[in-house]
Amino acid sequence: MSDKLYIVIPAYNEEANIETVVREWYPNVKLGDEGSKLVVIDDGSSDGTMEKLKSLQGEFPDLVIKHKENSGHGPTILAGYNFAISEGADYIFQTDSDGQTDPKEFPEFWEERRRYEMIIGNRTAREDGFGRVVVTRTLRALIFLTFHVYVKDANTPFRLMKATVLEKELKYIPRDYFLTNVLITVIFAKRKYRVRYVPISFRPRQGGKNSINMGKITGIGLQSLTDFIKLNRIISK
Repeated sequence: MSDKLYIVIPAYNEEANIETVVREWYPNVKLGDEGSKLVVIDDGSSDGTMEKLKSLQGEFPDLVIKHKENSGHGPTILAGYNFAISEGADYIFQTDSDGQTDPKEFPEFWEERRRYEMIIGNRTAREDGFGRVVVTRTLRALIFLTFHVYVKDANTPFRLMKATVLEKELKYIPRDYFLTNVLITVIFAKRKYRVRYVPISFRPRQGGKNSINMGKITGIGLQSLTDFIKLNRIISK
C-alpha cells in the first residue's frame, strides 16, 4: 500500500515565518514514501515570501513552490489539494504558514492514517486569544443550525486526509469559497466518514501580521450563514 504524503501549506506575506515553518515541517515529509513532498502555495505575496522560499529549494529537494494570484486562504488550499491529487498523493496534510501549529504533533496523526478518512487537530490548548475561541464556538453553532452536524473544530489548519476520499468530495467546494476547510469538515461529517479529532496545541502567531482581523471575521461570519444554507442544499442531494 502506497503512503505518498503531500504536506500543503498556503502562504501570504509570511516573509517573517516561512523559513522557520519550512524547516520545522520538512522532516515530516520523510515519514511518507518516496515521492512525498512539502508544497507551499504562495497566494500572490507582495513581500519577500517567494524569495525566501526560492532560497530554500537547494537545501530541501522535496520542497515544491507554487505561485498563484491572490485569492484568499480557501482558494489557495483548494489549489494545493488539487495539485497534490494530480501528483498522485495518497495522503494530504494541511497546515498554515504562521507558525502556530507544532510539527512534533504530526507523527501521531500519521500513525493512525489507515484507520480514518480524516484526522483533525482539535485546538484544545490555544494561545491565540479568546476572541478566536469565540469565533470557533460561533462557527460550530452555525454549522449545527444549518448542516445539522456537530463538529468540534471545523476550520483547524491541522488535518490529514485520504486523497481518494478528498478527491471525491472536492467537486462540492466552490473555487472561490473562503472557508474551504470548514466545508470539507462538514461534508465528511454528513457523509459519516471515519473522522477522528485529536487534541493539539495552538501557539500564538510567530511573526508578521495576521491578514484577517476581527472586522473581517465578523463579515465572513454573516456571509457564511447565507452560504451555508445554500451549500447545505447542494451537499444534501
